Amino acid sequence: MLKAAKKFSSPLLAYLLCGHAVAATPPEVPPPDIDAPAWVLMDHDSGQVLAERNADKLLPPASLTKLMTAYVLFGKLKAGNLKLDDRIDISQQAWNAKGARLFLRPGSSVRAEDLLKGLIVLSANDAAIALAERVAGSEKNFVAEMNTVARGLGLSHTVFMNATGHDEKAHSATALDLARLAAALIREFPEYYHWFSLKEFSDGRITQYNHNALLWRDLTVDGVKTGQSRSAGFCLIASARRDGMRLIAVVLGARDENARVEAGQRLLDHGFRHFETRLLYAADIPAVRTRVWMGNQSTIPLGAGRNLYLTLPRGWHEKLHARVTVRESLNAPVQQGQAVGTIALDLDRQPLAEYPLVALKQVGEGNLFQRTIDKIQLWLQ
Repeated sequence: MLKAAKKFSSPLLAYLLCGHAVAATPPEVPPPDIDAPAWVLMDHDSGQVLAERNADKLLPPASLTKLMTAYVLFGKLKAGNLKLDDRIDISQQAWNAKGARLFLRPGSSVRAEDLLKGLIVLSANDAAIALAERVAGSEKNFVAEMNTVARGLGLSHTVFMNATGHDEKAHSATALDLARLAAALIREFPEYYHWFSLKEFSDGRITQYNHNALLWRDLTVDGVKTGQSRSAGFCLIASARRDGMRLIAVVLGARDENARVEAGQRLLDHGFRHFETRLLYAADIPAVRTRVWMGNQSTIPLGAGRNLYLTLPRGWHEKLHARVTVRESLNAPVQQGQAVGTIALDLDRQPLAEYPLVALKQVGEGNLFQRTIDKIQLWLQ
């Protein structure tokens, strides 16, 4: 238990999914009426679930699978293992793909960027298989990597059996896992995410159109993906940004195209109407500076160490207060990122949660003169 030797009050507040001892809760906002067996609405920045039904229920995801396909491929691009100008040979297996396609010819070669856009905009199965074979040697190897990456992202329920999303036994995901995957993709690959907002794609022979009708209906929507199959029904992941707040809505198993569009729109409108997300502590902005003893510097900046966001029903941010507590007698050396205290939140005068307060810079051990002066000052206190 940290000693509350030094306390600083501030109207700034923080929220972390790893927070502790939640005691107070904001008022419950009734969820919207959504015509689908499973759905979730999540804030992108805070990760908070704002409304849900059967969010952890395993269901076939259809072509929403391709979010993970794209996520893995974007990672290959970032690592330099795939380049947008690479020419990729089209195999017989890719040509044999059923469902949405670019109608690639076996034996031909296509630029990786064109295949990625076809995968994202048109949900092209032949493009997905060709890219998977290029980076992993086979679709099977690529699927194994998809599942490894899913575990690394904390998607504990989802299991992939193919890279396209076609119905297959055990190929399943949850709405919450898919929302978290979409958030990771948007956060980690902003340079490629804008492809999900493209309304059409042409390979020079034919022009095909994005199935995400919300791109036409709501100008704040900038992605992400649709899916449909016999087992999965009509599925959708949609993300929109309004006034600096980004939401992600996932709908699984809707009965038809209109139902999934209405569900996605209703979820997004509900979230923006009833909730507000604020950045409370920026990763590199000190919440407080405090004395450090025996160091080559006399003070050290302390903060959250990462961007901390909080989503609450509108009007409730004004009911929040933060208390920053620093460990008594902080002595060097202090490592950057080292926990040295806590940030405690109160909501409407009731404890809400507690989070680590960390050193934003490193302070090394001082020289003999600095240490001697500090020892004298400590002795005189």
